[in-house]
Amino acid sequence: MGPGGPPPWVAELFGIARPERGRGPRVRRGDVRFAILDVLAQAPAEEPLNGYQVIQQITERSGGAWRPSPGSVYPTLQLLTDEGLVEESADERGRRPLRLTDAGRAYLAEHGEEVAGVWTPFAAVPDRAEKEGRSGRSDLKAELNQVMPAVWQIVSQGSDAQRRAALDILADARRRLYGVLADGPDGPDADDPDVDRDA
Repeated sequence: MGPGGPPPWVAELFGIARPERGRGPRVRRGDVRFAILDVLAQAPAEEPLNGYQVIQQITERSGGAWRPSPGSVYPTLQLLTDEGLVEESADERGRRPLRLTDAGRAYLAEHGEEVAGVWTPFAAVPDRAEKEGRSGRSDLKAELNQVMPAVWQIVSQGSDAQRRAALDILADARRRLYGVLADGPDGPDADDPDVDRDA
């Protein structure tokens, strides 16, 4: 990235640059398949996960060392659905929750060793938030890691109305972020209890 470009972690997050090699455990072929099935199996029945939440759960389970891309997770989810191991539905809010089928649970039980092998390389990896000392930058990265898959899901699966609503939200967020840069948390109204900072 040339002068004036974003720092490497931003470039990596948005897919502008490739992650540096050799910085963590290697992910083997097929690991994403078993990781998806495992996190779906761990989800409470009353709170099924959708695609971007699956990505978030894998990231958390690996201590932040592995964040699979939507380009690897969504096609694998489709394959697992085609195989009858995962089922997808739609709820009243337009989300697409995912559940393991009985066949999926049986398949997972038969491949316990492979599933355990997915997470073993990450057991000795310090949590990324701990490595960064829970800095403000770490918190921003964690939040962006949750926001970007949500944006991607709206772009790829949302209706025109949902895309317009998302665009309004993003435009408002951009304006407010520049407002933070202009005034900062120590701006003239920082100590005024009557100022609504969530407005």
